[in-house]
Amino acid sequence: MLKTEGLHYQYEGGESELAFPDLSIQKGDELLLLGASGTGKTTLLHLVAGMRTPTRGQVALAGEAFSTLPTAARDRARGRHMGIVFQTTHFVRSLSVSENLALARALAGCPPDEARIQGLLEELGLAHKLHARVDALSVGEQQRVSIARAVVHGPGLILADEPTSALDDANTDAVLSLLRKQAERTGAALLIVTHDQRLKDRMSDRVELNPIA
Repeated sequence: MLKTEGLHYQYEGGESELAFPDLSIQKGDELLLLGASGTGKTTLLHLVAGMRTPTRGQVALAGEAFSTLPTAARDRARGRHMGIVFQTTHFVRSLSVSENLALARALAGCPPDEARIQGLLEELGLAHKLHARVDALSVGEQQRVSIARAVVHGPGLILADEPTSALDDANTDAVLSLLRKQAERTGAALLIVTHDQRLKDRMSDRVELNPIA
């Protein structure tokens, strides 16, 4: 589903070029990308998601070149194949929960599917929030809606950016379970990017990033 080879990135004006380990993840797999602040994990996530273009190396998505696509084509491929749980939710605050999920499907090029949206919210214990405004939700409810938005179009790859770093142990287990369940339901690959060391004991397949010199 996702493969990276020889990825390097240099920030404009930066003195050194960042180098990253190769990644490979197939549908149904899960991978933990673990690193402390300063190890470049956010940059690597942005490269994987096509939000930045590597200075060297390449990202392949669903068997096709991804990082070399023009920006508009890359955005379309990301919307079609990826679902992203951002650390900050980035909802359209003027819309309801169902409208935000419907928008996510539309941006991915999927037809309207109210039954899919309702069923997904039921699975996440949010059926009663279908027509609520997202800015009226609790932080925990917003996080679950963020997971729903990431998977509502049935992506082949789910990326989660620091989904547990601000949670206690019980909620960490709950969020990880939700992510795994949704990935399993669609056969998607799951890639979690975090500095949360607790996940080392919860996910066996991982890549640890070393501090950048």
